[in-house]
Formats: sequence, C-alpha cells, structure tokens
Amino acid sequence: MDYAEGISLFSEIVNMVRDEQKGEQLAIICAPYIHLNSLVKLGGTTVRIGAQNCHQNESGAYTGEISAKMIKSVGCEYVIIGHSERRQYFAESDQLLATKTVIALSHGLTPIFCIGETLDERNNGNYFEILKSQITEGTFGLSAEDFAKVVIAYEPVWAIGTGLTATSAQAQEVHAFIRQEIAAKYGDAVADDTTILYGGSCNPKNAAELFAQADIDGGLIGGASLKSRDFVDIVKAFNS
Repeated sequence: MDYAEGISLFSEIVNMVRDEQKGEQLAIICAPYIHLNSLVKLGGTTVRIGAQNCHQNESGAYTGEISAKMIKSVGCEYVIIGHSERRQYFAESDQLLATKTVIALSHGLTPIFCIGETLDERNNGNYFEILKSQITEGTFGLSAEDFAKVVIAYEPVWAIGTGLTATSAQAQEVHAFIRQEIAAKYGDAVADDTTILYGGSCNPKNAAELFAQADIDGGLIGGASLKSRDFVDIVKAFNS
C-alpha cells in the first residue's frame, strides 16, 4: 500500500479495535517503513507498531537500509525477523537472522522471529529437523533473559498465500514441538512464557479453532490483515 492507503487502513483498524475489543488481545501492526512514524502517533496504546525488517549492523554505509536504532527512534516496539519471504527472496541465513535478533534486542525492540518449512520439507517428513535448526541457529545463542523477550512465529511456507492452511492439529503439533525445544534449552518456565504465533493463511473462519489450541498463542496475519473487518474479527477470535 502507498502512504495514503496505509493510513486509511490503519485508521479503520484502530477505530474498530477500540469500539469492538472485549478481551485483552494485543494487536500489533508491522508496516512498511514509510508508515511507521505516522502509525505510532495514530495508534496510541490501542494498537502497537512494529517494522517488517531491520538491518543487522548498528550503523554504517548501507545505503537504503534501516537500522534497529532508526526503527526504535520513531516509537516502534516490535520488528519481524526472518519472515519467510526474507529467507526465500533475500537469502537470509539463520546466522544473519541471529545477528539481527541481537541488534533488535539491544535497542529495546521485541523480535518476532519467524521459522517454517516448505512444502517439499513437509512432504519429505524432515520438517521438525528444519524447524529445530532454524530456531537453534537463530535464537538459542541468546541468554535465557534475552530469549524471554523474543516472540516466535511459525510460518508453514506451504500455507502462506496459497489458500492452504495447516489443520489445527497440524499447527498444534508443531507449536508443541517448538515449545518442547525451548524447554529443553531454557527450561519449562521460559518455554511456558514464550509467545508462539501461527502464521499460515489464518482467517476469520479458522482463527478461533487455531487459537483454541494449547500451544498457539496468537497469529501472524498476512493477507487477511489488508482488510480491516477480517483483521479485527481475527483479533476478536482470540479469547472468544
């Protein structure tokens, strides 16, 4: 969306959340860089704001890139790290994403760290190994104190923008596996407190069933977030 389109959508979402929210759901909008400063001012405490990416270095001659410090300076609280599209189209490795996570945390941003398998990896049956490698290489170098500040998002790549959705049982199986891996590394207390989001064609029709699963703590919403009614209905589905 261009600037005007983004502001219009966000304004609709903020007003609808204020009018309709009945629980303690936390809604976060991670928007393109051009929108961030304005969204922070418009959102207040109703909707929190994050960026979709950040550069891995503190500063330097990286023309066109945006640092974590710059993102924090406009009032953002969150940043997505390792979205499947960044991994696929920009060849971002787990090691690079680990560096981005550290730099985001150093500036007080909450990383939303994404992991997920492709359709081939799912069909080959080695998706647990893929997911374990991604979370281990990307985040397990953190101290327990820092890891506790990270949000994990599971994105089955095969279910993003394809209309395919993991069944609630499939999603829960993976979320439970992720939490078990976190517990093995950092202990049950940290694992139990870690927020794990599901991000794979979540929509108003399937949101409540997905969010009802024991280890699914919310959603990382893609296409449905571009329609204010759909997005707010998904927000309301949590704790419904």
